[in-house]
Amino acid sequence: MSGNVLKLGIPAGSLQESTAQLFRRAGYTITFQSRSYYPQIDDPELSCVLIRAQEMARYVEQGVIDAGITGYDWIVENDAQVVEVCELVYSKVSRRPVRWVLAVPEDSPIQSVKDLQGKRIATEAVNLTRRYLQRHGVEARIEFSWGATEVKPPQLADAIVEVTETGSSLRANKLRIVDTVLVSTPRLIASPAAWEDRWKRGKIEDLALLLQAAITAETKVGLMMNVPQERLEQVLAVLPALQRPTISSLAEPGWVDVLAIVDEHIVRDIVPKLKQAGAQGIVEFPLNKVIE
Repeated sequence: MSGNVLKLGIPAGSLQESTAQLFRRAGYTITFQSRSYYPQIDDPELSCVLIRAQEMARYVEQGVIDAGITGYDWIVENDAQVVEVCELVYSKVSRRPVRWVLAVPEDSPIQSVKDLQGKRIATEAVNLTRRYLQRHGVEARIEFSWGATEVKPPQLADAIVEVTETGSSLRANKLRIVDTVLVSTPRLIASPAAWEDRWKRGKIEDLALLLQAAITAETKVGLMMNVPQERLEQVLAVLPALQRPTISSLAEPGWVDVLAIVDEHIVRDIVPKLKQAGAQGIVEFPLNKVIE
């Protein structure tokens, strides 16, 4: 044991539980205690703290914590000078990126960003919105929104810039999307100081490897089957393997065992084809990690 400890920020709020699930799939046991901002993790070289995603990049940049997970949007919003170690495509609802969108009431005359000249915009991402308007040469009044942004038009704002994953909340509040301001996914980030530290950088890179492997495995499964040697080419032609299938000889002469990793959504299509091609004893099994 080196005695070194990496201070790691876990996003509090909407991403908290999905982040914990990701860590569990990566091989870590992480638990949250009531009213505590310090989750327990079964790695003595990690010290976790819950921090709002909106603030994560700032604390990482300052070196208050060594690394953390936050959205690309909050890195941009805070103009944080951090090391983006890797992208982690997971979220509270789906694997789709979230979008910051410009939205207006369904009956609003606003049809494009140009129509916002002189208007009032409510948003939590003030700096992001300001840069967006500057890119389009538009001047408008941007007001920070403390929450419930969707209910502010039309009485309190002409438009909003709000984050959405499915768009359901915007539709429920009778809002229409005019434009996409930014597409964002979670990122593992590190402070410049931690990245320059040999031990901390190694620990962060190991963590990134395991988290990415868990995400990759989430949509894939393993397939194992017995194949007569004379039908091997036909079976391999059916398999869209991640790299190359593993082929092993069986005790019975003339037979081989084939092991492959495939996308889970295609299994129902290829299993009948594998059977027709000559495969027998086909077994599908889940994966915890896939390291590419």
